[in-house]
Amino acid sequence: MSDSFLTLLGAILIAGVIVLVMWPGKGLWARWQRSRQLTKRVLAEDALKHIHQGDLDGRHATVASLAGALQISMDAAAELLAQLQTDGMVEMHGGDIALTPQGRDTALHIVRAHRLWERHLADETGYDAAEWHARAESAEHALTPEEIDQLAARLGNPTHDPHGDPIPGARGTFIAHDSVPLPALAVDTPGRIVHVEDEPDVVYAQLVAEGLHPGQPVRVVEVTPQRVRFWANGDEHVLAPMLAANISVVPLAVPDETVHADGTLADLALGAAAEVVGISRSCRGSERRRFLDLGIVPGTVVSAELRSPGGEPTAYNIRGALIALRREQAERINVNFQKLAVDSK
Repeated sequence: MSDSFLTLLGAILIAGVIVLVMWPGKGLWARWQRSRQLTKRVLAEDALKHIHQGDLDGRHATVASLAGALQISMDAAAELLAQLQTDGMVEMHGGDIALTPQGRDTALHIVRAHRLWERHLADETGYDAAEWHARAESAEHALTPEEIDQLAARLGNPTHDPHGDPIPGARGTFIAHDSVPLPALAVDTPGRIVHVEDEPDVVYAQLVAEGLHPGQPVRVVEVTPQRVRFWANGDEHVLAPMLAANISVVPLAVPDETVHADGTLADLALGAAAEVVGISRSCRGSERRRFLDLGIVPGTVVSAELRSPGGEPTAYNIRGALIALRREQAERINVNFQKLAVDSK
């Protein structure tokens, strides 16, 4: 090859690289700038959410708490806080950080988006409960106010997310629980779970593994410095007090009749019948829709007809059709047992 050809080829390659990097709107530089701006916006919105949550919990956010929550350095947190102050989102009163009305509105927008998206994931998808929070953390920054309003309308304007946290309305108002931590519920006082804390993840995963969720009736039978023993939805649970404190309950003057049931379909003996009271709130998404499609609604009479030699599944007579359900599925259907066995003639 001649030197002139190599020079021309080199010039073309250099020009190509320059175009790839500097192409307006689509080049690598433009993409990096958009990514950097998005990261800064996400950090700012997460900071506002952290300050807002601190206000609700009765504690003031600090540079240190901000750095810890966002997993950034103290210097980066101080710089972020200074920018939020310049943007009119926060005010400094001595050493205290306070949201301005604009900052509070932005924080509530993010909180509303997050909790509505969790409600969507719980009610309309098959994602596991352990995935809801992380997926909502990503979605909350991408939803516009118009999209959030549309989502709320489609979901029926729910007031609480699947963990029991209140969802702010379009104007920022929300319905708070007058609740207490589970260990503070008086022994042998009926109550109802209204909130299960979803952070940190390891704690929430353990509570989910226990089958605990908002809406369950609860009764504490023992509280010691070592453990909290209680009944929830017909099952006995024993948790360390620190873990049990992540469950919020409301005391009930009388047992909550709306959630009363003799047991679950899994407890039904062969040849016996029961009347469906309802489907557990832990049953969501496609499985819940399948149950409803099968006619498993309050008032439906179900009988246990056949059981596999291995113990499951069990075939149940539901509205004239034999439906096989695994034990874990049957445990999600609350029933009242009928006094008479099904006629075997």
